[in-house]
Amino acid sequence: QVQLVESGGGLVHAGDSLRLSCKASGRTFSSVAMGWFRQAPGKEREFVAGINWKSTDTYYTDSVKGRFTISRDNAANTCYLQMNSLKPDDTAAYYCAASVRPYTAIVTPSTTFGSWGQGTLVTVSS
Repeated sequence: QVQLVESGGGLVHAGDSLRLSCKASGRTFSSVAMGWFRQAPGKEREFVAGINWKSTDTYYTDSVKGRFTISRDNAANTCYLQMNSLKPDDTAAYYCAASVRPYTAIVTPSTTFGSWGQGTLVTVSS
């Protein structure tokens, strides 16, 4: 089981950047895929980005392609989400999650995630 703690959220202006971090504890981090999700008030949770265990495959939802970058440092047990050119529509609570199955080669919205962090709030003002 992986325990996850997000950080890096905050209040920014449109066009600004933020980098979210997800620190993991547990010995299985390097073998699991990681994902970033977000949930805005009144909306369903959305899968934003994912990365496989060895950083050879990534996934981005269309609305963040070209602006967000997911990465991971297995030696540091940390996953990151670099968010550039932020828009008010990016305002949400952001959560990181770890896949249930280890050694997932391809990350898609169908990948099952089973360990979740507590979330970090990102607010983008216009």
